Amino acid sequence: MNPPHASPGRQAAAQTDAHRPAASFAAIDFGTSNSAIALPAAAGSGGGVRLVPLEGQHPTMPTAVFYRADTPAGQVEAERLYGRAAIAAYVDGVDGRLMRSMKSILGSSLLDQGTDVGGGRSVRYRDVVVGYLRHLKQLAEAASAVAGGPGPGLRRLVLGRPVFFVDDDPARDAQAQAALEAAARAVGFEDVLFQFEPIAAALDHESQIDHEQLVLVADIGGGTSDFSLVRVGPDRARRGAGRPDRRDDILASHGVHLAGTDFDRHVELAAILPLLGYRARRAPRRGESASQAPEVPSGVYFDLASWHLINTVYAPQRVAEMRRLRDWYADPRHHARLMTTLDERLGHALAAAAEAAKIEVATQGQALIDLSLVERGLASALAEDQAAAAIEADVARIVAAALETARLAGVAPAAVDVLYFTGGSTGLLPLVERIGSGFPNAARVRGDRFASVAQGLGLHAMAVFG
Repeated sequence: MNPPHASPGRQAAAQTDAHRPAASFAAIDFGTSNSAIALPAAAGSGGGVRLVPLEGQHPTMPTAVFYRADTPAGQVEAERLYGRAAIAAYVDGVDGRLMRSMKSILGSSLLDQGTDVGGGRSVRYRDVVVGYLRHLKQLAEAASAVAGGPGPGLRRLVLGRPVFFVDDDPARDAQAQAALEAAARAVGFEDVLFQFEPIAAALDHESQIDHEQLVLVADIGGGTSDFSLVRVGPDRARRGAGRPDRRDDILASHGVHLAGTDFDRHVELAAILPLLGYRARRAPRRGESASQAPEVPSGVYFDLASWHLINTVYAPQRVAEMRRLRDWYADPRHHARLMTTLDERLGHALAAAAEAAKIEVATQGQALIDLSLVERGLASALAEDQAAAAIEADVARIVAAALETARLAGVAPAAVDVLYFTGGSTGLLPLVERIGSGFPNAARVRGDRFASVAQGLGLHAMAVFG
């Protein structure tokens, strides 16, 4: 797959923007879990790009929006909090609605649907994305003004995108990119280009080496695992000044729509939701043995384990339906815990507990999951082998995608010089080890798990706009 190019309006936008300073651009890594912004480096700093501190000194911000339900009735739009403030409001029990994994709905039918955010208000998922990008743009413009840049009015943008927003569906994939471009234009960006996220990471790596290398970039974030095999090096960077898309240096790109949030979902289904009745059986009826009784309906559990679907289980009709299924549960405690979760809207808290357990088991070998918010004294344990089994199918597909990238390029895995890891999920050591085992001669280099893509996008923007 070749790198995406500018939208059809780019040429006209570039002509109308000719009077603006050449460096008036931003680069945004709009990630499933975290986002980051790169701007031109401040004057006198020697050139290049810099990351914008988004919250305090943090160069990244969780891709999260919290809509407060207690916004005064006369106010048309609900008050919104972003990033860490959004997550903190949710954890502190503020009445409202937390929205995460917004990138995962691009290209889906949910994008133009409305969703309840409390206080009698609803919002379209598309407008959630627009609002978040507007917030990022405001932060970029504020940082640019502080640094003596053009300030308010940034109009040029490079956006990162995964290799595939949607697996095996080119039409929906194109719709997803178009939706993200439309959101960027809605907040005031006029000249919008896209670059693959793993290519951006390769550009970041290239800025730090002194000889040519064949690099497989593994960008494994919250929603997608993307791979690109790229030739990089100082000479290629110099020659690339006149062809900033660097397409001739990209040997192959491939990816799958699997990553950290999928791991979290499998951990939750394996270690948490069975205590709420997942895969439990109905009480046996006359003539049935316990093993012959059917399992309780599983749809509610799959939705509880999927970030963007959790709030759908709180709909009054859905809650009433699950309440009527009490007699289906051979163990009444399972049903009681499920109803507590629905009545008290604990779904996102359970998902967060699964994510924390995944991280803990990767670093400590085991995890104890406190579920006392569902029932006093309730807890679950997650062992390393259990976690590995839960995510094995996804890990195998991700490793296969890495090897497929080399095959598409016509390159033997042993010929790859470097594996460059970026993205939040590359902190999962077993995953890194599995990928590394397929490329026996490759050195393993870790970029900034959360910011190397933004840095590379900024370098690409500098090449195009600077």
